[in-house]
Amino acid sequence: MPYRETEKMRNRKAQARRRIIECTQQCIAEGGFRNARVTSIAEGSGVATGTIYRHFESKEDLFAEIFRIATQIEVDKVAEALASEGNAVLRLERALRQFAVRALRSPTVAWALIAEPVDPKVEEERLKFRRAYAELLESAIEQGMAEGSLPQQQASRSSACLVGAIAESLVGPLSPSVANAQSLASNNDSQPLVDSIICFCMQGLTGNRR
Repeated sequence: MPYRETEKMRNRKAQARRRIIECTQQCIAEGGFRNARVTSIAEGSGVATGTIYRHFESKEDLFAEIFRIATQIEVDKVAEALASEGNAVLRLERALRQFAVRALRSPTVAWALIAEPVDPKVEEERLKFRRAYAELLESAIEQGMAEGSLPQQQASRSSACLVGAIAESLVGPLSPSVANAQSLASNNDSQPLVDSIICFCMQGLTGNRR
């Protein structure tokens, strides 16, 4: 008679997987991917090391899953801002500002998602989500051209430039080697930085100097 997994066993497996994910997320929030060691994750989630590999084929697969979960939250926030009221220019500015503010509010996680050296599987996910951001911005730019709030341009290239500009401009401030990365988030000193980033992006997008 073939073995049939019981509902209780399925629930136990699901709970273990959830604990593994939550513990990995916490490790990354405290020190990036470099801080997430399998032995520490196993201990923190209350499972044996081998149990982790029953849920994830490798550490890289686990990290890729955590990356997908964390980045999808940020993509959804950008989509939410782009779906708000106002013309395309206002919505694009709102979305880019929210991206920057949220990154500086959680610098360790943002660094891990944007720039921390990672394994190839995680880097592959990073590229996928950069494309996801670009596609959202591209759609908004096309809407802006259609409504006349933005000049004619190649939306796909403009959106890629926006993603690159805002990500690259945050790399320095978010870097663990920058002593004031945490103080920017905690002392509300990030506003001038965010304003300068958004000003640059919007000038490039609209062609208007502020």
